[in-house]
Amino acid sequence: MKLVILDRDGVINQDSDQFIKSPDEWIPIPGSLEAIGRLNREGWRVVIATNQSGIARNLFNMDMLNRIHDKMVQMVAGKGGEVDGIFFCPHGPGDACRCRKPRPGLFEDIAERFRIQLNDVFAVGDSERDIVAARDAKARPVLVKTGKGRSTAKTSTELDGVPVFRDLAEFVDTLVQGKLEEY
Repeated sequence: MKLVILDRDGVINQDSDQFIKSPDEWIPIPGSLEAIGRLNREGWRVVIATNQSGIARNLFNMDMLNRIHDKMVQMVAGKGGEVDGIFFCPHGPGDACRCRKPRPGLFEDIAERFRIQLNDVFAVGDSERDIVAARDAKARPVLVKTGKGRSTAKTSTELDGVPVFRDLAEFVDTLVQGKLEEY
């Protein structure tokens, strides 16, 4: 199975330090929805792994998160794509959960659900915690410079051997052309 794991905020949609709290605030990054559609057309399945501590912080509830994700799924479908699963951590930074990135719990849940090993699965994120979680789960981390990615690329000490791309669209172009090993 060809699978790609994507972080949500900063990879697929614009990020906000004030959190994405409603469907109106969920704004796709140019080219990201088309990139997911292209992945699907090339035989890749797409899964989302995202921290959503806004729930623990009482900034929004599960119903609102579902509405945000419904908008995302519908917009992806409008570009010919499909999301095969959305895995999220609703906990806050101080909670002792295993699912909040940089811990690998979300990735382990994905591996279990899809019955696969993650060593050939690319995990695209925009922050150091995305990279660390992917690496700890034995997935193949990728950084994009959208969202927090530019600052992560400048300050992270965790990027040794991690390919870095301008955005999700550039990553997908490189992947489907079979040129990822050049990075």
